[in-house]
Amino acid sequence: MGRVTARRRVLRISDGQYSERPDTLVAEEPLEIRVGGKAMTITMRTPGADFDLAAGFLVSEGVVRTAEDIVSIRYCAGATADGTNTYNIVDVELAPGVAPPDASLERNFYTTSSCGLCGKASLDAVRTHTHWSVADDPLQSTPGVISTLPEQLRGGQRVFDTTGGLHAAGLFTGYGELLCLREDVGRHNAVDKVIGYALQSGMLPLRGTILMVSGRASFELVQKALMAGIPMLAAVSAPSSLAVDLAADNGLTLVGFLRGSSMNVYSGAMRLSQHAVM
Repeated sequence: MGRVTARRRVLRISDGQYSERPDTLVAEEPLEIRVGGKAMTITMRTPGADFDLAAGFLVSEGVVRTAEDIVSIRYCAGATADGTNTYNIVDVELAPGVAPPDASLERNFYTTSSCGLCGKASLDAVRTHTHWSVADDPLQSTPGVISTLPEQLRGGQRVFDTTGGLHAAGLFTGYGELLCLREDVGRHNAVDKVIGYALQSGMLPLRGTILMVSGRASFELVQKALMAGIPMLAAVSAPSSLAVDLAADNGLTLVGFLRGSSMNVYSGAMRLSQHAVM
C-alpha cells in the first residue's frame, strides 16, 4: 500500500535563524480507476481507502447505486518493468446487468486532486441524473448541532495533525453523531471516500444525514451529495453560485461559512430550527 505521509528535508527560517530539519508531508499519488479492465480516469489522491474512493466515484458518476452493483474491487499490477504492484491501479467489476460508464461523459483521462470537474466536457455532462430525491427528506437539525461539526471533523483528522495539508469529509446524523470520516489531499476525493464507504456498507441512499466538508462548497460537492441522497451539505468556507443554484433546485440544504456559532444558510433553511424534532 502507498504511504499516507512522506518525509523530506527542508530549510527552516525563523526569526533570521536558518536550520535544516525533516518535515512530514501528505503523500499524493495517482490512482487509476478501471471498470471491467477499461481505464476510466486517473485522479491524484492520498493513498488509503482506495476501494472506497473508487466506489464513491462510481456513485458520483451515476454508474452504481447499491453495493450489489459491484462484484469486486481489486488492485492491479503496477506499470513497473518487473510488474510490481504499485497499489495505484484499481479495477472494478460490475455486476451483470449494470451498465458500464457512459463514454459520452467525455471525462478527460487525468484529473487533479484540487478539481474533480476539470475532466468534464460540459455542464450538461456534470448534471448527472440522480437516483434519489432529497427534497422530501425529513432531516431536521439545529444550528447548535451544526456548529459542532467543524470541530468534530478537525478532531478526527489524524493525518492533518502531522502534515497540515489534508481536506476532510465527514458524514453525520442530524444529532451530530459522526458516522464516517475520510481525509484526502483533494476535497472531492475525501467526499467520494465517504460515499464509497456508505455504498459498501449498504447505507445508500443516505437519508437523514449531513455531509460536512473542509474548505469550500463547490458545485461538484453538491452534486456528489445529491447522487448519494444526502439532504444537507455544510462547509467551513464559501459556496459557489452554481452550487447554491443546484442545491436550491433539488431541495438540498446548503450551509456555508460555518465557523463557531455563525453560519450562512443558502438553501433549505426549513431543516434548521432552534428545537428540531428528528
